[in-house]
Amino acid sequence: MENIGNIKNKLPENLSGIHIHFVGIKGTGMAALVEILYHNGAIITGSDVEERFYTDEILESLGIKVKTFSKENITDKIEYVIYSSAYKLDKNPDLIAAVEKNLPCLLYTQALGSYSSLYYSCGVCGVHGKTSTTGLVGTILKELDLPTQTLVGSKIKSFGDTCTFTSDAFKQLDSNAENRKNSVFVAETCEYQRHFMEFFPKNIILTSVESDHQDYYPTYESIRDAFVDYICKLPIGGNLIFCSDDKGAVETALIAKSKRGDINFIPYGINDFSCDLGFNANPKNVRVKALSEACLDRTYFCDSFNFKISLGKIDDGKQYFKIKCFGDKDFKLSVPGIHEVLDAVAAIALVCKIIEHFGKNPIDFVDTIALGVEKFSGGKRRSEIVSRLKINNNDVIVIDDYGHHPTAVKTTLEGFRNFYKNRKIIVDFMSHTYSRTQSLLKEFSQSFGSADMVILHKIYSSARENPSDFEITGKTLFDEVQKNFKNKENVFYFEEVLDAKDFVLSELAKPLPEDKNGYLFVTMGAGDNWKLGKEIGN
Repeated sequence: MENIGNIKNKLPENLSGIHIHFVGIKGTGMAALVEILYHNGAIITGSDVEERFYTDEILESLGIKVKTFSKENITDKIEYVIYSSAYKLDKNPDLIAAVEKNLPCLLYTQALGSYSSLYYSCGVCGVHGKTSTTGLVGTILKELDLPTQTLVGSKIKSFGDTCTFTSDAFKQLDSNAENRKNSVFVAETCEYQRHFMEFFPKNIILTSVESDHQDYYPTYESIRDAFVDYICKLPIGGNLIFCSDDKGAVETALIAKSKRGDINFIPYGINDFSCDLGFNANPKNVRVKALSEACLDRTYFCDSFNFKISLGKIDDGKQYFKIKCFGDKDFKLSVPGIHEVLDAVAAIALVCKIIEHFGKNPIDFVDTIALGVEKFSGGKRRSEIVSRLKINNNDVIVIDDYGHHPTAVKTTLEGFRNFYKNRKIIVDFMSHTYSRTQSLLKEFSQSFGSADMVILHKIYSSARENPSDFEITGKTLFDEVQKNFKNKENVFYFEEVLDAKDFVLSELAKPLPEDKNGYLFVTMGAGDNWKLGKEIGN
């Protein structure tokens, strides 16, 4: 019954003084959009459940008092309603009242897409890395005096523990839409249910493509083709910045190239960019030669910029790396993992394009860009250091990370192993969704090799799944991990998350081997096992 009421999918060009009511306002994306529209002069009200979330602090900082769901929330002053996909027009009391009043009701994705159409917009997408990459873009832009806004699907520390950044130059623009259309909006865009197809990008970063969201994309090809369709939304002369180290991203770029030879393909990565980029594309879909031809005139940014990475030392809590087009310039990154270096280079490539958009030369801003990269310290649940403590004289770092796909788990733990070389790593993982766990069971079972000990739990279900439809359980994953782990005696299972608390504390109190100087305890996944890390840190 979604086709009811006055369901317009466009926001007005001038938002100053427009009263917008958000239903499900505490959602991360919703709260971020609230911030964006607030800085455009909109009047914001909103409703949600009573349970407190970290976004409450963001909303309170804007002077927004969240109401519980009620028909009474929809006053005559409200002009637009934006609602989370978790709520239905014919079920939620606020939305029922909005429909009765014939108010325009927009899904979050429609509202975000509508807003993006008003600006020079850039979308960051990929199965992995889009949150960190978008956060890096915003952190670099924060150092530049340009009219920009950035929206991320998580709190970013360098933004001031909010989900968005709006530059002073943007805030100083008047409300005239003509004066704003060339300002820049950068947003994390989501592939699930093709949500990113509502967005209007002038540039796209593509970090990675592989099988995920199996409840919606039953095959790798189905999710890959969704990314291809999104890339094809770029205008003539638009830019796809894609990871040359990710086979799925390259295959997706090749297919997009066969459909859209009028857009620019800009690779970044550690691999050599000489013509075929060294990848084995699926010959049934596209010819490697297609990218080979593109290499002659499209892989070099500004005809001279080559985003090829060389990795350096890890020292004083920072990773060092160089980018070919910037010569001997050292870039420093304070978050662990080669995957984070790749995200940083993608962000740098996009920022260079944004600088060009304003008629400036990126080379003139290299030191400022490097400063922005160094200032990035991660986001909430993205390699987030929850606490540092002593347990029986052992130095313990507790980290929480949202990685919930086998590739993300594997690369993140590898990053921790390289970054925290002399620590014993204990990872507590909670798998999210039965469909993902079932489809990628083999991959999950082989993703913990960089850890010294693994703790597993029941599967954290999704509202869009019925657990009774699946035979797989958390115990199934436990059995498979035991088969593949280097020492099966170091793989443990606790059905409920907090049941593992005493066990973890006892492990962290044990004497360390001579080659270790501390423990790293990591809670990982999209479930609620972060609560265990919080308990350990108290």
